[in-house]
Amino acid sequence: MRRLTSLLLPLSLLTALPARAQSHLEARNRWARLCQMRVEKFDRVLPEAMRENGIDMWIVAMKEGHYDPMWEALGRGYVGTIGYYIFTDRGGDRIERAAIGITDHHRAACGAYDIDSPSADLGEFVKSRNPKKIGLNMSEEMGMADGLTHTLYNHIVKAIGPTYTPRLVSAEKMVSDFSSRRVASEIVAFGDATEIGRVIAERALSNEVITPGVTMLADVAWWIQDQMLTRGLGTSFEVPSIYVTGPDGIAATSNDRIIQRGDIIMIDFGVGYLNMWTDQKRIAYVLKPGETRLPASIQTAFDNAVKVREVIRRTAKPGKTAQAMTDEVSAAIVAAGFTAMRGFNQVREDNSVEFIIGCHSVGDWGHGIGPSMAFFNPGRLRYEIRPTNLFSIELFAYTPIPEWGGKKLRIPLEDDAIMTSRGVEWLSPINPRIQLVR
Repeated sequence: MRRLTSLLLPLSLLTALPARAQSHLEARNRWARLCQMRVEKFDRVLPEAMRENGIDMWIVAMKEGHYDPMWEALGRGYVGTIGYYIFTDRGGDRIERAAIGITDHHRAACGAYDIDSPSADLGEFVKSRNPKKIGLNMSEEMGMADGLTHTLYNHIVKAIGPTYTPRLVSAEKMVSDFSSRRVASEIVAFGDATEIGRVIAERALSNEVITPGVTMLADVAWWIQDQMLTRGLGTSFEVPSIYVTGPDGIAATSNDRIIQRGDIIMIDFGVGYLNMWTDQKRIAYVLKPGETRLPASIQTAFDNAVKVREVIRRTAKPGKTAQAMTDEVSAAIVAAGFTAMRGFNQVREDNSVEFIIGCHSVGDWGHGIGPSMAFFNPGRLRYEIRPTNLFSIELFAYTPIPEWGGKKLRIPLEDDAIMTSRGVEWLSPINPRIQLVR
């Protein structure tokens, strides 16, 4: 840990340095933070993830130009032809970690790996450790756990031979557990990412960026893209969704539609920072001439969504499968006076206030690979929710609007949180209001 600490500099010193020096130190500090996250993850999470899933060896194979989705989390590096990250449970309190054919000049300074070799005989490596079950990144549902190509699979089969080929299994659940259970340094990084995303989104939906009658939805999207580029951020959703909604639903998204007075505008996007990925929403209303506040009907719609969010916050807790918790949360929302929607955007023609939730895993991607209380992640509904799992608390509430002849306004709320033993806890200020564009 001493080596890592020496790579970090106080913020006061960073801000006093010239821009060129700060740029260099920012790269080094991001590297140091990622290194610390990786070491702690290997020490604290990897043993339990492998042992709970009965996997003795985890092989992550990749080629030059075709990196496994876990490449970033495992430490990056250059692959000349074929390279492997291999993790072996040889007993004790830690997992043996080997990087074979994946070169990185900084890896020794990080200290995350025990074995660093430019090449090795995969068959002999496996034989010398004699694992009973070998996990490979193969998954029907989760892209991040499905990095193994058909040709790489055939390569592994040929290398390890008939004795070990029957021991190959999908590492899908193990990868989900390893990725979605968080160490403290990851939680800090994710908190930083959520705050960065919140500030960008709220600035985007303001008069700093929007001039009614002039600014296009695409202008707002490109402004966000420029912010991400300038700050060295990634995104798992590409162009941000900047859309106008009305009586008939979404009218336009991130295109040349000019923002007009009376528009209700929504942002759905996420940032990538230190290999942590957010998913967040914000809402704005463009005041009409003479208006000074949000119309009462739209405020009511927003208030209804906030009530649904509060029920989720009070109800959701770890210790059950995501499906069981989804059922419990939905029942609590119904008990609070709301009507469960029949299917996404399948609106009833009545006066009920409808809801649907999609509280999904986040952090390892915008739509993560951990347990997920979301209809669009069916495989992850069976995973148990654990403390430190990161969730995007996403919901949609549909409220009749009198000015629209009773048609319903969909209010989406989405903020990122961590699941603790106490339940849902927010990682940055959540959406408190519909912003006003003047």
